[in-house]
Amino acid sequence: MKVRALTLAVLASMSASAIAADTIDPLKKAFIDDAEIKLQFRLRYEQADVENVDDQHQTTLRTRLNYKTGDIYNFFALTEVDDVRSTDNEPLIADYEYTQINQAFIGYKAPANTLLKYGRQRILLDNQRFVGGVGFRQNEQTYDAFSVKNTAIDNLTAYYAYVNNVNRIFPEGSGKEEHKNETSLLNVNYKGLGFIKLSGYAYLIDNLSVAKFSTDTYGIRAAGDIKLDSIKVNYEAEFAQQSEGGNNPTTYTANYYKLGAGIGYEGFGAKLGYEVLGSDDGKAGFITPLATLHAFNGWTDKFLFGGAGNWENGIVDTHFILTAKVAGLKLLAKYHKFDSDYGDVDMGKEWDIAATYPFAKHYDVGVKYASFSGADAGYSFSNDTNKLWLTLQAKY
Repeated sequence: MKVRALTLAVLASMSASAIAADTIDPLKKAFIDDAEIKLQFRLRYEQADVENVDDQHQTTLRTRLNYKTGDIYNFFALTEVDDVRSTDNEPLIADYEYTQINQAFIGYKAPANTLLKYGRQRILLDNQRFVGGVGFRQNEQTYDAFSVKNTAIDNLTAYYAYVNNVNRIFPEGSGKEEHKNETSLLNVNYKGLGFIKLSGYAYLIDNLSVAKFSTDTYGIRAAGDIKLDSIKVNYEAEFAQQSEGGNNPTTYTANYYKLGAGIGYEGFGAKLGYEVLGSDDGKAGFITPLATLHAFNGWTDKFLFGGAGNWENGIVDTHFILTAKVAGLKLLAKYHKFDSDYGDVDMGKEWDIAATYPFAKHYDVGVKYASFSGADAGYSFSNDTNKLWLTLQAKY
């Protein structure tokens, strides 16, 4: 009886240990063994020289820590914390001191190649012309949202997000750092044709904080490239129509057009583009309040218009781009000519140039310069402006 009792006790202990091991091992695997930790430093010097305004200089350092768990029963989690330190707080330079959670979400890998995310997350759709993260700035724009991404059909990606808050690039206490939303974002793209990638989208923005940012936008985009021996021809074409949404007090309809064509040969490229953010006869313009605005219409950011990305008269941007890659050095030059879509306003011109160089696997250094020349006086964007950025980045 003693031997039997001892045997039963040992078996019970082993069973308990096995149950505990079954519980602990998946957690250890997800949170330690399969977890990913990323660390990034981005040091930047920025100078802004605006006509009739004192020069402004600022140096900032952003530290970003990213932790992603492994999968546990198809669930995973990601947390990303940003900290920015600054030598100053210049009103013309949109980088600010802060420490905050940039991303924090729970993900679930559902059947039929479906990925669900709930929480604060990065949302970058197509070329970020309508929905993006403003990744150039030290404080990135992220979204508190529930999102679904499905890739069950070959070459087809369907994406939907319901956004209840937009975490903008501005600092806490500014009154501009968050916009409450009841927004739906739908984007479907197909790339199975090889030479063309097609996207269709519906962005139904209901901004509860700023009613004039509420819009309903429907559009289609086509982009791709064709290889002809050692020459590559690339192109893009896009059309969208926008009207008021949510509680927007203005009733309007405005269109967006973009056409571009380019050619590349052995590391060198050239592209001609034409973009119109239209106007409804000067009553209201086609706006893009969730866009990565810095990437479009010139790096001096003369046409942010409070985050709307357009004014009531609209913008016509005719631009030419040159690129080159030589011994790892990436070079880029842009020229923009800006006019209004309504009212025949000469809005100025801008030159943008940049050079970036990656080295020693984890590092890259970059320089950017932008020079805007105003034209018709009397407008908020008419002052000549020059900006310079020097950036050193390390990723581990």
